[in-house]
Amino acid sequence: MDKLDAMQIFVRVAEAGSFTAVADQLQVARSAVTRQIAALEKHLRVKLMTRSTRSLTLTPAGAAYLEKCRVILNMVDAAESSLDEEKAVPRGRIRLGLPLTFGLQRLLPALLDFAKAQPHIDLQMDFSDQRANLIEEGIDLSIRITADLQPGDIVRTLGHCRLLTLASPSYLSEHGSLRHPDELQHHECLVYSGTNKGATWPYRVEGQLQAFPVRGRIQANNGLALVQATAQGMGLTLQPDFIAEQFLQRGEVVEILQAFESPPLGIYAVLPSNRYIPHRVNVLIEHLAGFLGKSA
Repeated sequence: MDKLDAMQIFVRVAEAGSFTAVADQLQVARSAVTRQIAALEKHLRVKLMTRSTRSLTLTPAGAAYLEKCRVILNMVDAAESSLDEEKAVPRGRIRLGLPLTFGLQRLLPALLDFAKAQPHIDLQMDFSDQRANLIEEGIDLSIRITADLQPGDIVRTLGHCRLLTLASPSYLSEHGSLRHPDELQHHECLVYSGTNKGATWPYRVEGQLQAFPVRGRIQANNGLALVQATAQGMGLTLQPDFIAEQFLQRGEVVEILQAFESPPLGIYAVLPSNRYIPHRVNVLIEHLAGFLGKSA
């Protein structure tokens, strides 16, 4: 039994809390993962995990072994990556989580350039607006656009984007212009449903940030869908500038409430916790930071 391979599988299972999830990540049968853990327990002569049909928990010995494995594997990864850095040849697989619209509209050209420039890296791109658990899903790096980072997130800021309040000329012609955010409650608002927050939109009024309640029949977890509905005169929406840009250029929507600024959203590279950052991932982060810096 290769001890390092067994350690890696044990850490993956412990962090994911599932044999099936790890088997899917590794593209092997679940039985192969369970055999590895069983062989490791036999080798160590100690029970590491307690398994049931619905849950998996570490024994005290398993929890202690997990921390030691993390230290050892991080040291091995650091040692191997340092050699790669010296040779300046990034290698290996990167599984990258990307927001759907921003990933396709803004980042895809940069990622394809990266793939061409780094022939020894396998790049697996997952496009979704759902917040992923990086450890459970085996994601090496996630790009997130948010105003609220979660406790424990390990991040690097790549840039920022503005939030714009949008309406179609036809909607304003029918319903009138807005002079203040408190008038939003009297209008049909198209709300992004990708967060757990209530239906409020934030604006700075006389230097103070305030949350204004909004209502509407249509909600979606994708901003592009909401701007398309806005362009058809179905209501107002608050969306990032990179989504609004093409609609503004075509005159399908206009920006309103410009005197009241919404706080910007940060564009972040988010990394799994408790892991050494491989050289190949650092190279990708630098590439994306440079690309977004030039396009800002």
